[in-house]
Amino acid sequence: MSIDPRVALQSLTTALEEHLAAVAARRSDGDPAVEAAFFAVADAFEVYDDALYEAYGEVTPLEVIDGDEEDEDDDEDVDDEEDLEILQNSEN
Repeated sequence: MSIDPRVALQSLTTALEEHLAAVAARRSDGDPAVEAAFFAVADAFEVYDDALYEAYGEVTPLEVIDGDEEDEDDDEDVDDEEDLEILQNSEN
């Protein structure tokens, strides 16, 4: 059963709002609430992107970056602090 992209988008928006709230209330650099919110955004984004593709054959220009920097292409500049990166189409 596929998820309605509108429902997935609402979940992503909620996850982003909760991430902002966790960051604003951060108690330390390793605050587990911020880390949990970070991963919730990544998970909600993947669900949204999959739902968008299933419903319309489209994807967003964003990608969830895993923690393995060793597998990274040399021509992509990735900030270690970011989980989502706007991808530039290198073919154009």
